[in-house]
Amino acid sequence: MREHSHNMEHGNRLGDIEITDPKAMRALAHPVRLAILERLQRHGPATATQLSPDVGATPSVTSWHLRHLAGFGLVQDAEAAADRRERRWEAVARGFRFGMPADEAGQSAARMLSREMFARSADLPHRWVTETEPELDPMWRKPAGLANTRVVVSPDELAAIEDAIQGVLAPYVTRDPAQRPSGSRGVRLLRYVLPEAHEERAGESA
Repeated sequence: MREHSHNMEHGNRLGDIEITDPKAMRALAHPVRLAILERLQRHGPATATQLSPDVGATPSVTSWHLRHLAGFGLVQDAEAAADRRERRWEAVARGFRFGMPADEAGQSAARMLSREMFARSADLPHRWVTETEPELDPMWRKPAGLANTRVVVSPDELAAIEDAIQGVLAPYVTRDPAQRPSGSRGVRLLRYVLPEAHEERAGESA
């Protein structure tokens, strides 16, 4: 049985790991470490040498980052291959999530990680439009694209919306790969949840 950091919890419907330790948030708020974790989550176990070309670091630097992530329970040793010559690593969960801690230090760490994640995904829509979309078959172009919907809700209602979305996605995220229908392919769903600054309008009660 593998041990996980006491600052990590499972149990949500998407099988994500919950990061609650500000030190772990700061550790992950790094482009190479985020790239390592994403690569392991998407493609499965790998060595530092295999990861190196995709994460923009030498094998030795990649290995250092892997050990750092392991210290916070985000990656772990994979099952050894029969011809194992180098340490293989795997992500401990298919994804991760984190909340906004109540204390100032925790909030600073969460914002740091959030900014790094925003920066990492900012170019994805542009790359999709210019590189991927022109090559898609019409059957894939039809359901693809951007939805920009504004709603006026309370914090509890926003949490309920997010919970409902996760409920829809969970069966597809967690199902066994063998159960995927033929013709399936990866689809990235970017959900930017962006509460607006409060605006007091004429006649609006405080």
